[in-house]
Amino acid sequence: MAGMRADEMVPLGRTGLRVSRLGLGLASIGGLFTPVSDADAAATIEQAWDLGVRLFDTAPVYGYGRSETRAGHALHDRDRDGYVLATKVGRLIEPGGPDTQPIWADPPPGVGPRLDYTRPAVRRSLAESLDRMDLPRAHVLHVHDPDLDAATALAEAYPELVALRDSGVIDAVSIGSNHADAAAAFVRAAPALDCVLIAGRYTLLDQSALHELLPLCAARGIAVLAAGVFQGGLLTAPGERSAALRAVCARHDVPLLAAAIQFPFGHPAVTSVLVGARSPAEVRESVALLRHPVPPALWADLKESGLVAAP
Repeated sequence: MAGMRADEMVPLGRTGLRVSRLGLGLASIGGLFTPVSDADAAATIEQAWDLGVRLFDTAPVYGYGRSETRAGHALHDRDRDGYVLATKVGRLIEPGGPDTQPIWADPPPGVGPRLDYTRPAVRRSLAESLDRMDLPRAHVLHVHDPDLDAATALAEAYPELVALRDSGVIDAVSIGSNHADAAAAFVRAAPALDCVLIAGRYTLLDQSALHELLPLCAARGIAVLAAGVFQGGLLTAPGERSAALRAVCARHDVPLLAAAIQFPFGHPAVTSVLVGARSPAEVRESVALLRHPVPPALWADLKESGLVAAP
């Protein structure tokens, strides 16, 4: 079976937007674990664009504003109807912000994130994001990590995003979560959601999103963006499960990471896969992995061996 094209454009659920099958997550260019220069960040987004990627996902907390600033510089002169840009609300970046994270390399001095899911914070967060990016619009807004304050996220951030969408300020209301159960609970309580970004929970190593979240999204017409498909390198690390996955892939002459990047598309709710990159070479690698032929027999073998669950 032929692999998938990164530049294939598909509808983003019921939003009216169209996105590429491969999206670029912009945490890495914000300095996730390793510093990235302005030049490398720009070249990374340029390479993704040249290879047909038209979905870009950032957040205020990614490098404490650095990712958004770099995204805006790279996309500023592009046709604004030719791509979909997503960012997030839930953390304000401000002097002395206390909710810092050690994962950001060399963040801007003197500022940090502060959790705030209230209605005024949502409006402020969007305005500050657009100012950092020097862009007039973000198409998708995610409530970022809503489980950190689920009550306020649901009572205030979510209806404020719905109001922004209904007034035409944004196109789509979404959440971004690392926890399948928490995301499913939010979806059940938020009937006007358009999208869900789920990271690391529908992968070769972890299919917990399959239990409730993905069927719920499929039933409600909610588009799912799958991120964290490489599990932060765990797929290639020593371990019994990773070794078993590698063995099955080897029998079918398929690189493990090619199977990993294509696996989420086996569920009808999944619209796109988001990958991170901090260099043009990493973008090219992900595009090649997505295109690599994966025979149906590989998926059947993985299911029969109990390594993955059937949708």
